[in-house]
Amino acid sequence: MSIKTLEEMTRQALQQRNPHMSFGWQGGEPTLMGLSFFKKAVEFQTKYGAGKTVGNGFQTNGILLNTAWAEFFKEYNFLIGLSLDGPEHIHDHYRIKKNGKGSWKKVYNSAKMLLAAGVETNALIVVNDYSVNFPEEIYAFHKELGLNYMQFIPCVETDPAHPENAAPFSVSAEQYGVFLTKVFDLWHADIKDGIATTSVRYFDSVFYNYVGLEAPECTLSKICGGYLVVEHNGNVYSCDFFVDGDWKLGNVMTGSMQEMLNSDRQNEFGNLKADLPVECITCEWLKKCWGGCTKDRIRDPKDKGSNHFCESYKIFFNHADTKLNELAVEWKSNQQR
Repeated sequence: MSIKTLEEMTRQALQQRNPHMSFGWQGGEPTLMGLSFFKKAVEFQTKYGAGKTVGNGFQTNGILLNTAWAEFFKEYNFLIGLSLDGPEHIHDHYRIKKNGKGSWKKVYNSAKMLLAAGVETNALIVVNDYSVNFPEEIYAFHKELGLNYMQFIPCVETDPAHPENAAPFSVSAEQYGVFLTKVFDLWHADIKDGIATTSVRYFDSVFYNYVGLEAPECTLSKICGGYLVVEHNGNVYSCDFFVDGDWKLGNVMTGSMQEMLNSDRQNEFGNLKADLPVECITCEWLKKCWGGCTKDRIRDPKDKGSNHFCESYKIFFNHADTKLNELAVEWKSNQQR
């Protein structure tokens, strides 16, 4: 992204009336832009964001991080999402460097460096066909390391050789469902006096629905489309999972981001989430998951609109519903005191 595009994107974003604005920096790998680029980003946020609270999230594989990055993140309160899949044998099963060696040691050291510097750091954990077999080991590893905020991301991609199937490294719906139940039990066991001492993003977000609040995770909302994606060339899209011609809304250098966000096309995209198949509409868990992420519903034509991970969620809710309801009752009681 050019500095000119960076400035225009920031200027327009901070023209919004909302007193809070969050920027999520992703790539590929955003550290490839260099630290100077993000210093410029903060400079523009300061210039155009007077009176606003501005947050920055930064998703990285940790390979290029050093103390200069850590000091910068700490100074400006960046929230880091670090891609660390677990212990060495799990992380390095797929995350191999160009020289054929694993990347775990470097990423592990980056995690320790960030935590030592006081940088807010979350673990981004991809669940694939191998790592899905080790929920207890993964959870314990991150907890021991001090990464008490975890986000589990199920891996599924289309097999190029057989487009009707998922790629071999993808996790199956049943496997992921069982994985979630095991992690849930670990998470639930760590609750002390009604408060979770470890955060798992999916469980935290699901809990909002259990207490009658709107979940912060867009995949658990009735509709989506509440943010925009700006690519390196200034092109604007509806969602980072839909960066294609069908959902291009315009360009920051020639159009208004505010108009794009409130456009009929963006509203159409957001409402796709609510266009649910009969299976979802008649499901007992509808108001807990709202059909999941749109991308997982339209990827597989053979499923006729069903979510790729539908079975995962049914397995999870059947397992966790009673305990989540009990927690919700306790939470509501505490709120009334």
